[in-house]
Amino acid sequence: MALVQRQSPYSHWEFTNPSTGDLLRVVPERGGLITGWRCAQQEVIYLDLDRFLDPSQSTRGGMPILFPICGGLPHNILPLPQGDFELKQHGFARDLPWLLETLDDGQGIALVLEDNEATHAAYPFQFRVRLEVRLAALALEISTRIENRSEGTMPFSFGLHPYFNISNLQTLRFEGLPEHCLNHLSMADALSAEQMDCLNDGVDLLVRPQGSVRLVDPDAGCSLELQASHPMDLVVIWTEPPRKMVCLEPWTGPRQALISGDRKLELSAGQACTLQSRYVFGPPQ
Repeated sequence: MALVQRQSPYSHWEFTNPSTGDLLRVVPERGGLITGWRCAQQEVIYLDLDRFLDPSQSTRGGMPILFPICGGLPHNILPLPQGDFELKQHGFARDLPWLLETLDDGQGIALVLEDNEATHAAYPFQFRVRLEVRLAALALEISTRIENRSEGTMPFSFGLHPYFNISNLQTLRFEGLPEHCLNHLSMADALSAEQMDCLNDGVDLLVRPQGSVRLVDPDAGCSLELQASHPMDLVVIWTEPPRKMVCLEPWTGPRQALISGDRKLELSAGQACTLQSRYVFGPPQ
């Protein structure tokens, strides 16, 4: 295994498994963004390179990290006992530089984010977030440890927002979805099957599955299974036609969880927790 800095087609770090050829690409200074995952000779992660290279535009692609909230808040305000704090959609982690390390076991990389003066203005807590990302056999394993270094209780949500390459939204299908979902576009309950008929029109929905959710791309002859573990076991599906991509995202809590209390996570002073998620790449059947 090796971690090498590359300059083309953009400045990034590349971590490779020499026995399989599988690799990760990561840009730590751009929100700890994983911009590429090559598995079984296929580029699994979608990245709009032109947009990525334009600093005036938000990124479309890679695997943005969502912390300390998932989704948005009314008027971008987080009410806390300490006061009201302005916190934009999905939090600040995806916009800040992260520290990049290699794992001691040589199986992947670690990304680390700690609080600073800028984060205190939006979120008055001391914290440390460490993602360990491993290249396993036909899989990407992500373990996230979140520490509360504050003197009081720290509420938060955490999620990943990965974009995946697909060949055709019209033939794409999902397995493992429950009967009902929350349509984020209307913020109303909906039937999952009806939403799946709208993939090529654009969907944004949240489901609470009982197990894994599998994306099947028959035209490409492959599948991708999200194996999510509690409490990071809510799943968001998002498409943005005509982009040939789909987001299959593990979240700990729904939008506005820190206000509603629905699956809000809290760590007491000095406590830490570990969140797990795994993506398995394979054939369509």
